[in-house]
Amino acid sequence: MLSLSSPETLAHAARRAASATQHRHAARRRAWLAQAQLLMLAVLVLGPLVVYPLARLLVLSLSAPSGLSLQYYAAIFHNPQSRGVLASTLEILLASASLASLLGVALAALLFFRPFPGAHLLTRFLELFVAFPSFLIAFTLIFLYGAQGSVSIGLQRLFHLPASPFDFLFGTGGVILAEVVFYAPFVVRPTLASFEKLDLRLIEAARSLGAHPLRVAYTVVLPLAWPGIAAGTLLCFLLTLNEFGILLMLGSAQLITLPVAIYSEATVDLDLPAAAAEAVLMLALSLLLYALYRRVQRCQPGGGR
Repeated sequence: MLSLSSPETLAHAARRAASATQHRHAARRRAWLAQAQLLMLAVLVLGPLVVYPLARLLVLSLSAPSGLSLQYYAAIFHNPQSRGVLASTLEILLASASLASLLGVALAALLFFRPFPGAHLLTRFLELFVAFPSFLIAFTLIFLYGAQGSVSIGLQRLFHLPASPFDFLFGTGGVILAEVVFYAPFVVRPTLASFEKLDLRLIEAARSLGAHPLRVAYTVVLPLAWPGIAAGTLLCFLLTLNEFGILLMLGSAQLITLPVAIYSEATVDLDLPAAAAEAVLMLALSLLLYALYRRVQRCQPGGGR
């Protein structure tokens, strides 16, 4: 029998070590090639389509007749009209996204904890609902509650009214209503997914101890399901911030938000640097909300890293 230190054993060990080294080098080369291909893809695709336009947008927002300047950013906060646009944007955002989030969480809780005949069909409809274009909701509200809408005309004829009973549609009220109806389903899906991961034994234990349903919700359900609820809420805020179709159709001349102001200054006033500065500000707000959304998602069980 050969000893452990025989030449054959040492040669075999050396070959194995050399083979392992070759495999490591090959794995490193494959990883390097994959990274190089990814970098090339990023340069060829993301460069001209994303990075370059965003860089040009930033440079344009800093452009002034005297050179690079922050004057357009300063105008957003010092000009009373621009401050009014920013205030209107935040007002619509907070009202619409908050109400849509509350409605979405309530719908998800009803569908999960109090299922009823047709609940499964309603859930599938809400999932399909998110594929609809937002301006379709605005059209629907106009067809129902506009001056010539079916509901308005029906109520006029039924109660012999001289004019349409609804005069809120083209303004803040109509925009908030449309955005709440459209964006509430975006909160339902992540909230339902969070509810489905709950340990129902904890809820049953709390109920068996005589806890009121509201107390169960606040002390058991919300602490466990908050990542999904928060993710859905932040997604709702992010999408509502960037809404344009509903605002364009239902917003009055007095209701000007950041997306509408950017569109108007870029296409009507042809003030591209001012539009670029507002677009960069809106992009920063969107990225901040998206960063919070991703952070909350990582708090969920099985969340992405």
